[in-house]
Amino acid sequence: MDIHFDIIKDTENNQIVVINDLLFKGRRSVDWDAVELYLKEYIGKCAEITETADIIYIGSDFPDEFTHSKDTRTLKGANLYAKANSIGIIKELLEIATNKSFSENYEKKHLNDAKYGWYRYDTRFALPVYDNAGKLERYNVFTARVLVRHDQDGKLYLYDILRTKKETSRPLEQ
Repeated sequence: MDIHFDIIKDTENNQIVVINDLLFKGRRSVDWDAVELYLKEYIGKCAEITETADIIYIGSDFPDEFTHSKDTRTLKGANLYAKANSIGIIKELLEIATNKSFSENYEKKHLNDAKYGWYRYDTRFALPVYDNAGKLERYNVFTARVLVRHDQDGKLYLYDILRTKKETSRPLEQ
């Protein structure tokens, strides 16, 4: 599945991955099993966060966490469809991520896979909005939080993409 996208800068010089093709359109329900299957293609790949030069690996736990996490279950409407449509640009979302922060691991279930804690980064992407005739009107911009675990093997692994939320600022015009 080829996803067409561009990486642009907004008026404040922040990068945004602009998706030109929607995988999930309208108000149909998202087939999260298909999303999980698609995300499995990323397992074993990695991406470098440009701002920090951190190498982020994509492990086998990512597809399941992305599709079945508490965060995903609470999303509704445009934010739900935005998260689903972001699956074709996972590496690009990592590459443009900014604002790295750290937190210790406090959960016993993550003693090994997040032995050295958690990192979070901010990222942004935009999705096209079409009018009733199918003509492109604008792009809505979304923010998301990238959650990365620092494994006992010393590597950083993408764990989930959280808090997908439509920005309330002006959308990108065509």
